[in-house]
Amino acid sequence: MRNSTIFKIYVAFSILYLIILLAEYETLDLFLKPVLIPLLAFGNYFYRSFSTKKALLAALLFSWIGDVILLFADIAEIYFILGLVSFLTAHIIYCVLFNKQIKSRVHKNKITFAIGSLLVAFYLIGMLSILLPSLGDLKIPVIIYASVISIMLLFAFNGFLVWQKPGNKYIFVGAIVFVISDSILAINKFYAPVERSSFFIMLTYLVAQYLIVVGILKLNPKKAE
Repeated sequence: MRNSTIFKIYVAFSILYLIILLAEYETLDLFLKPVLIPLLAFGNYFYRSFSTKKALLAALLFSWIGDVILLFADIAEIYFILGLVSFLTAHIIYCVLFNKQIKSRVHKNKITFAIGSLLVAFYLIGMLSILLPSLGDLKIPVIIYASVISIMLLFAFNGFLVWQKPGNKYIFVGAIVFVISDSILAINKFYAPVERSSFFIMLTYLVAQYLIVVGILKLNPKKAE
């Protein structure tokens, strides 16, 4: 299958990219990073048509734009802000995407959902309490961004309770790992330096995007014509 081969190439390139990050070859980083997310997009593109395919491609597009812009974040603060806006857009699209997936179970465990919602709320409050004192003029953008990624995680958790297996697990774990990636980035930038931050940010980010894409495709399996 063509998309399966593309995903294998994505995994191989991701491993190579992470090795480059560990070796601190920053020049090569500029050339390889922009290639990664397009590979996932191509894997999705060559999959059969399904109702939310364009939304998934749009989320990957804005993620890719954010990746490219953040390559220049060290030059000026505006690049970080523009990258933040791109990823914010991607997360909003993911929220819409998750909400539109077919539900295999109409009723979910309300107690489980309530507990999960509280945990997401605790994460949001805890993260903002850590970051707010050092955000300066970026308080409003970061609050908005943190709120949106928390909502994205909540949508994924809701889907975990009502979507079919194993796609529900892929997407939920992917959303968790995505939040971890963004949290490492935020803590490293605004609170305290994280050792090997670039490596851990990209490791979690690349795993998250892969799991979400594969999870969506598993929720929309190929059917006999």
